[in-house]
Amino acid sequence: MKELLESARACQLCAAHLPLGPRPILRGSPTARMLIVSQAPGTKVHISGTPWTDASGHRLRAWLNLTPEVFYDEARIGILPMGLCYPGVLPKGGDKPPRPECAPLWHPPLLAAMPMVRLVLLAGGYAQSRYLGPGLMTERVRGQPGLPRFFCLPHPSWRTVGWAMRNPWFETETLPILRDAVSAALR
Repeated sequence: MKELLESARACQLCAAHLPLGPRPILRGSPTARMLIVSQAPGTKVHISGTPWTDASGHRLRAWLNLTPEVFYDEARIGILPMGLCYPGVLPKGGDKPPRPECAPLWHPPLLAAMPMVRLVLLAGGYAQSRYLGPGLMTERVRGQPGLPRFFCLPHPSWRTVGWAMRNPWFETETLPILRDAVSAALR
């Protein structure tokens, strides 16, 4: 696993397309019990080099009811974005989609190197489409079609605040189920 992570972190495949240059950001361990699959690092994460060190990370940890110490315990939780590097910004704002070359290249060997994973959190539409095929994010989050292995979440960006207000069941129904699933996976 160590060599695989070193190879992924040294990847230069998309360098010509990355405005801040390549800086693959991921975590994993053969002992990880839970894996978080999401979109791609943002600018703050690119700068810090640590996943989820932004407002989205604070929101995600609150959803999961995890302290930073548990969340960043690589022996227990893996973090694997669809695109390992910051993809840049769209002309009208928001980040570009993850680079399409990344997940097909890195996800299969990294997942194979984490055989103890019991729960995969699919945060956002890109992760859900890759692992569950086409579908509507809100329906997936409410219906949880991938349980018990996959748990669908909206991406915890600032845009989710409005979505959560329009879908109050997320906080009252989904988050308790999520927290129980996370607790069981990490036990």
